Amino acid sequence: MASLRYILRAGKSAVSVVFRREIHKSSPAAVQVTVRDALNQAMDEELERDERVFLLGEEVAQYDGAYKVSRGLWKKYGDKRIIDTPITEMGFAGIAVGAAMAGLRPICEFMTFNFSMQAIDQVINSAAKTYYMSAGLQPVPVVFRGPNGASAGVAAQHSQCFAAWYAHCPGLKVVSPWNAEDAKGLLKSAIRDDNPVVVLENELMYGVAFDLSEEAQSKDFTIPIGKAKVERQGNHITLVSHSRMVGHCLDAAAVLAKEGIECEVINLRTIRPMDVESIEASVMKTNHLITVEGGWPQFGVGAEICARIMEGPAFNYLDAPAVRVTGVDIPMPYAKILEDNSCPQIKDIIFAVKKTLNV
Repeated sequence: MASLRYILRAGKSAVSVVFRREIHKSSPAAVQVTVRDALNQAMDEELERDERVFLLGEEVAQYDGAYKVSRGLWKKYGDKRIIDTPITEMGFAGIAVGAAMAGLRPICEFMTFNFSMQAIDQVINSAAKTYYMSAGLQPVPVVFRGPNGASAGVAAQHSQCFAAWYAHCPGLKVVSPWNAEDAKGLLKSAIRDDNPVVVLENELMYGVAFDLSEEAQSKDFTIPIGKAKVERQGNHITLVSHSRMVGHCLDAAAVLAKEGIECEVINLRTIRPMDVESIEASVMKTNHLITVEGGWPQFGVGAEICARIMEGPAFNYLDAPAVRVTGVDIPMPYAKILEDNSCPQIKDIIFAVKKTLNV
């Protein structure tokens, strides 16, 4: 069974190479950097900055990572700081948690967060709860990172979004980057944080290039955990999303703008602690709210946002019910046409906006 899982995983790493690489237009003083390279830069800079930082996981060292996120790090830092592990998530996640308790700052890579379920006792019971249970005497500065959510053609067991799973647990911080700047700044903040942080990346975004501003190119650049970013200003409706779906929201907003509908797009960046204040401020301005996520609807990130808006001061500003655009409430199908219809598409966001605004 272990050998079969290895073959499946090796195949997945090859699949990511063939995805079409998209390029976003550059601005002055910015350089084009893929999300993969931004994550690599973040780890490289933090490994160089702090000798307590190390990376462990399956194929992260000699193979340069299943998705090449750790490319070149083993050759630069050696066996003691870039560590290949057996295929045993509970084992190496436990090693990471223990190392964090002993004063190191491990980065634990899951080849996919779907396999983090093998280690969920270490993440929840050992990492998330220890600081509280020790009355603040024992911090656990560990980062759990890897691809999360739906990929392409890998079916139900490899296509789940864990944002709501881990954001449900007190003691964890959960971040979900979209572009290269998010990836670099949030991962660096996660590594420096004294709490366990779950970094939910997206496999389909690894090869996508974005502008990396002059500020973000600095080794001192970080993005504060717990703060959202308004990616597009608008005054008719608020779209709140995270990870790959932020791009879908921006694409939908561009289409709708041609019809005179101005969407405000919020990139959550952090799932826990959630920046509710930024969402409330936007809703008070636009009077309409749609949440967009790739995960399932029930007890999801969008459900939490809608509940928080209903319980807070922004509720009285809504001119229509808040709407969720989510993945379909089924295990992910394998067939491509079914898979496409199980994930939120740009047309679904446009339809939800027009329905909410009654246009």
